[in-house]
Amino acid sequence: MLLDKGYLDMKVDKSLDLFDEIKYLKKEKNTVILAHYYQDADIQDIADYIGDSLGLAQEAQKSTANIILFAGVHFMAETAKILNPSKKVLIPDLKAGCSLADSCPADAFAAFKAEHPDHIVITYINCTADIKALSDIICTSSNAVQIVESLPKDQPIIFAPDKNLGAYINKKTGRNMLLWNGSCMVHEIFSLQKLIKLKIQHPQAKVIAHPECEAPILEHAHFIGSTTALLNYSKKSADKEFIVLTEAGILHQMQKSSPDKTFIPAPPDNSCACNDCPYMKLNTLEKIYIALKYEQPELLMDEQLLNKAKTPIIKMLELSAKFGL
Repeated sequence: MLLDKGYLDMKVDKSLDLFDEIKYLKKEKNTVILAHYYQDADIQDIADYIGDSLGLAQEAQKSTANIILFAGVHFMAETAKILNPSKKVLIPDLKAGCSLADSCPADAFAAFKAEHPDHIVITYINCTADIKALSDIICTSSNAVQIVESLPKDQPIIFAPDKNLGAYINKKTGRNMLLWNGSCMVHEIFSLQKLIKLKIQHPQAKVIAHPECEAPILEHAHFIGSTTALLNYSKKSADKEFIVLTEAGILHQMQKSSPDKTFIPAPPDNSCACNDCPYMKLNTLEKIYIALKYEQPELLMDEQLLNKAKTPIIKMLELSAKFGL
């Protein structure tokens, strides 16, 4: 990593119109801003592309910009750099990590993999570059089922790092993949009791959920899918009310796409009204402006690690294209 120490103390003039400033800097520096659906609404509105992990990886792969600014979390920016080693990749806040990626340390996973040498390793994209480098194929929640089903039924598979997504895929495909014991803090703390109460209060609402949620939560869902799949379902459905079980940032796009519909964020098992990812929310317009202006912090990677991690990502993108995803 490169980090200008002065960057941390930089103050933004409150009189600046950050939307205009960011728009100007993007054009001046030939920059593309990629943002995940879980970012704040303002960041989504200034992004050139908004998507889930698969869409963002595909967009990063075809980018012609000189600079990629990734408004997301660290592993997403790493993926953009892996696919664009000659481009400058910026991330607004270096502390924007991921609880799921943190749940799978590279040394422990390498030892786990060594214990099962006959297994192919499929890892969810929500992991570090070190884990990707230990993998055979990367997947996202958009393509995981298709990728697993593309392998012979008798092929032993290790799936990491998300045990909940892995369990969902096992159920969908009839497989018995060996699961790493990792999880996402955002999707693990939805309250089943509160969800049941919401369903009683809103009997006409459709429950839509991300497969990173725990199995008892998923049992109450009318539809389960990736973030993009949830968005598309809400657009196409004739229903007018939805209880949404994923990070609350997606509600901005859902409401923009279907202003006549009601979207209710499912509450977590704490005092909060909705479930926000604290890492995603570290990014702000101010930090994006500073990152663009000073081109810091820049994400740098070891070339050998980058090349090892790239192979399973390219495999995923090739399979996704084959499946029409």
